[in-house]
Amino acid sequence: VRNGDLAWREAKRQLRKDHRWELAESLDREEKERLFNEHIEQLSRKKRDKFRELLNEVGASTELTANWKDIKKLLKDDPRYTKFSSSDRKCEKEFKEYIKDKLVAAKADFRELLQETKLITDRTYKKVQENNLHLVEIEDILRKDRRFLVLEAAAAERSRLLMGYLEELARRGPPPPPTASEPSRRPTT
Repeated sequence: VRNGDLAWREAKRQLRKDHRWELAESLDREEKERLFNEHIEQLSRKKRDKFRELLNEVGASTELTANWKDIKKLLKDDPRYTKFSSSDRKCEKEFKEYIKDKLVAAKADFRELLQETKLITDRTYKKVQENNLHLVEIEDILRKDRRFLVLEAAAAERSRLLMGYLEELARRGPPPPPTASEPSRRPTT
């Protein structure tokens, strides 16, 4: 079975005509159906991966605000586009999932960048509240990193993430000194 859109009933009808069907007699009905469903899932995943690969090639991954109509124009002549699905709705749905996944990954990468930035400490939030230029300084430093620039299309969300991170650090307070032992390692008296 090579068609991922085939239902078990239809596939069973086709498979019975195949001479190899007799070799599967030792398997019960549920086992055959389970194996079929696993196979179909594997086919779908493979087609989905190829479609996402195609989206990467046309540059959809770099543009988090890309819309389906523009991307579709770039894809329509590629055989991987038609192999994924004949349904335009299904392709558009997968494209939206793809963009959503890219946005989630970009946010996680941005959070990682914030954690790596030495200029940002537990006192940064207070400094930003007192003088907004401190926030501009931080953004100028972050702007040198690709993980900041990727979220350019979602600048408001990026600012919200930055301020949320600063608030979180302020709430947690200063980190423990490097010589402090973890609470679980402290001897109990």
